[in-house]
Amino acid sequence: METKSHYTLPAEWARQEMVQLTWPHKDTDWQPVLKEIRQTYVEMALAIAGREKLLIVAPRPEEALDDIRRSAKATPEVMARITTFRCDTNDTWARDHGFITLTDGAGHRRLCDFRFNGWGEKFEAAKDNAINRQLSDAGIINGDYSDCLDFVLEGGSIESDGRGTVFTTAPCLLAPHRNQPLDRHGIGERLKASLCAERVVWIEHGYLDGDDTDGHIDTLVRIAPDDTILYVQADDSDKEASEEQIRELKAMEEELKALKTIDGRPYRLIPLPSPRTIKDADGETLPATYANFLIINGAVLYPTYSQPDRDEAARKAIAAAFPDRETVGIDCRTIILQHGSLHCCTMQIPAE
Repeated sequence: METKSHYTLPAEWARQEMVQLTWPHKDTDWQPVLKEIRQTYVEMALAIAGREKLLIVAPRPEEALDDIRRSAKATPEVMARITTFRCDTNDTWARDHGFITLTDGAGHRRLCDFRFNGWGEKFEAAKDNAINRQLSDAGIINGDYSDCLDFVLEGGSIESDGRGTVFTTAPCLLAPHRNQPLDRHGIGERLKASLCAERVVWIEHGYLDGDDTDGHIDTLVRIAPDDTILYVQADDSDKEASEEQIRELKAMEEELKALKTIDGRPYRLIPLPSPRTIKDADGETLPATYANFLIINGAVLYPTYSQPDRDEAARKAIAAAFPDRETVGIDCRTIILQHGSLHCCTMQIPAE
């Protein structure tokens, strides 16, 4: 008798094979700060490749390798863990155009290729939407390719506890130009079917000034081991934060306090500080958040914003949720100029 494999969407803290970075280049919106953003990507690349494999996708990957080799930390051992793939790209947000990967208990992976449409057709994304198929066809990432291109889903819009619960935010998944005419029920059923989930938890509240993702969960709420949730806490002392942001973050906190695990127990909640408001050269607020951290093998890379007191408070909160991992800060002041942060730039591939 044939035994059917049972797939699940692993938690991010599950063992990983590699992390993908899609490298900034001169034909992206990064052009005005290309030198600075590439240095930030070098820091991310070295932190990742020091612990596990790194995949770099770029139209000219040799430029990325040259950037990395200039660092004294680019040892032969680190460089040996880096694989590159030559591919045209629109931008750099691997979290949202990368594979969402399921695993089973028998050493198999299902590479789910959902449609990426520039966060609800806000930005051009045709090249980025074609990356996954090319990676699969080239055998760069091993696994069974699953065509999910009839459904829009960004990796930054979901979180998984690895035990059958998928978390998402209603403002994002129900936003225009994503999956209409599907309603909440239809989208929830599709998520459960595609991601082999037992339940979908919808977070109704939460908002960051300057966000253009319609409220990705990875900017607001993150899931950690032992039924732990880290979340962005409202900051009444920040007079530059909008009333909407403060009101929505407070409502989100109350919502999380009432949330129960699949077996009816409350979650352990750990608040993250809000960075003090950061604005760009035009005076527009940027969506800085400490929730946008990346969990990798043996470490958590977390964003910093040159706010030593808030940066350290965020590190302590993250360390409390991941006591067995090193915490490594990455300066993300350049990344947020394009309204993302550290987690948005990366996508992990779980181990087979």
